[in-house]
Amino acid sequence: MRRRSGEGERSAPSPDAAWIDTDDGLVALVDELVGVGRYAVDTEFHREKTYWPKVALIQVAWERGPDDLAIALVDPLAVDMTAFARLFAGPGLAVMHAASQDIEVFQHSVGAVPSALFDTQIAAGFLGYGTPSLTALAEGELGIRLPKGDRLTDWLRRPLDDRQRSYAAADVAHLLEIHDRLAAELEALGRTPWVAFENEAQRTWRPLRHPEESYKRIKEARQLRGKALGVVRAVAAWRERRAAELDIPVRHVMADLAVVSLANRAPSSIADLKGVRGLDDRMRRPPLADQLLAAVAEGLATGPPARAERAQDHELDRKLRPAVALVSAWVAQLARTHRIDASLLATRSDIEDLLIDGSGRLADGWRNDIVGQPIRDLVDGRAALAFDGADLVLEPRA
Repeated sequence: MRRRSGEGERSAPSPDAAWIDTDDGLVALVDELVGVGRYAVDTEFHREKTYWPKVALIQVAWERGPDDLAIALVDPLAVDMTAFARLFAGPGLAVMHAASQDIEVFQHSVGAVPSALFDTQIAAGFLGYGTPSLTALAEGELGIRLPKGDRLTDWLRRPLDDRQRSYAAADVAHLLEIHDRLAAELEALGRTPWVAFENEAQRTWRPLRHPEESYKRIKEARQLRGKALGVVRAVAAWRERRAAELDIPVRHVMADLAVVSLANRAPSSIADLKGVRGLDDRMRRPPLADQLLAAVAEGLATGPPARAERAQDHELDRKLRPAVALVSAWVAQLARTHRIDASLLATRSDIEDLLIDGSGRLADGWRNDIVGQPIRDLVDGRAALAFDGADLVLEPRA
């Protein structure tokens, strides 16, 4: 962990925060926020018992002037969250930490996401931090210790006590100062455009929620072939749609074991369902049994999903395997040299995508300049990898 020179670690003061639990109060808050250039925002939510995230609290911090930080805690159980859409449509920069799930929360509860994003976790990955928690980043950049929270806190209970409110406010109280520090360091290194590219990708990314793709999240489905793969795809899609409709976790509709068992057995009658492992009794009776059997029949009729070209071309994979391993080692070395989180720079899948058909994250943008084009030069014979002492270096060939 980094520590800024001349600064010792100190505990963060407990920030004061306004509690917003009326629609008029939220409208007044948005009125003020649309006039500022940036604001810090975070969410608390639960999804243990639901398909969609259930937002429980919104924390916002903004600067009213020099050394005048304001914080508000918004109770989404009491207000119309769509009021935030007006703020998100404006040019203000949303400063967040590890924003991917918060973005999903806003998409579902507000129907919009911020028009501009700076994710401090992404930015820190370009400055030697790896993938830090907010606590680690506050200690490394500001030398302060954030209050420890209780992972088991039920943020949906009301009223929240003073300790819970203080912890929630601390999540945004220092984000703007951290943003100042990180932005200055990135500018000095010439990496501001890289981070802007990644923040926009984060802002516009949406989690995989296509029912027909949900089978890919089932580990055991990777071993299925032929008709069984078609059935697991169709049954998993039916499960996903039902979970979304009822707003319950997919595992509460049907266990993964049952989905894979249905794919292997391909039952054609209600009587056949009795031999399916992991299937609870509700699924063995109409109307759910009929819906399941229809999904199985659909999977048998449509067959397995089209395989990617990479999966079909085994000869190409075998030829590329040594190159992928060698390039991966070079990329790891490059990440250490540039002090960039290796997963931000390039994953093994990124390298394979580029080598096979020139696609993926390495094909354009800042990654192409640092990694993509040098790999193309290597494959085309214009460059070679060599050891320079303990390091791998990529050198142009005569």
